[in-house]
Amino acid sequence: QVHLVESGGALVRPGGSLRLSCTASGNIRSINAMGWYRQHPGKEREFVAAISDNGNRNYADSVKGRFTISMDNAKKTVYLRMTSLGPDDAAVYYCNAVDDYGNFPGAYWGQGTRVTLSS
Repeated sequence: QVHLVESGGALVRPGGSLRLSCTASGNIRSINAMGWYRQHPGKEREFVAAISDNGNRNYADSVKGRFTISMDNAKKTVYLRMTSLGPDDAAVYYCNAVDDYGNFPGAYWGQGTRVTLSS
């Protein structure tokens, strides 16, 4: 079993930056990829970014060039650096982990961390 805990959500001004973190615990040796999803009120959860243990990265078109995902593979901690934040980036961000070389979304989710844009 894997447990994920996110942190870093905050109130930020439009155009600002933020870094989210997610740390895995439990059977972390089984994890081969981690990623981020987000959910806007009343909408389905959507893919944001992902990184595998070999360093391959993928991004949603809406965040390419603004968000950067990275991972400390030994610690199974994943980060999401977000810049040039806009209203559409306000959401609850969820960490996700894939084990045993499965597909995204993996079986494990964090509890979510909220990013709010100030008016």
